[in-house]
Amino acid sequence: MAKLRKGDSVIVIAGKDKGKQGTVLAVKNDRIKVEGINQVTKHKKPNQMLGIEGGIVKQEAFLHISNVAIYNAQTQRADRISYQTDDNGNKQRVYRSNGEAVATA
Repeated sequence: MAKLRKGDSVIVIAGKDKGKQGTVLAVKNDRIKVEGINQVTKHKKPNQMLGIEGGIVKQEAFLHISNVAIYNAQTQRADRISYQTDDNGNKQRVYRSNGEAVATA
């Protein structure tokens, strides 16, 4: 189970985009798509039936979830996540470094 969710702010810790920050766009199994990170060039064919123009398009590609870490805005650093239950018995995600709850988007 991935501890990162759509809308989380993450920082890349390995690879060609190391040190860059972005927002999670999609999570699929053990892969993650981050806004503005891991840009690839795709050649699109035109399709008149669907109204799609052809050309060269830049878009984000999936990268492995182990290459990113959640970004803790309070400490301004990458962090890890653990789970705790609150007084009502609800499970919530918290930062390991300071125990604060992760803000959900």
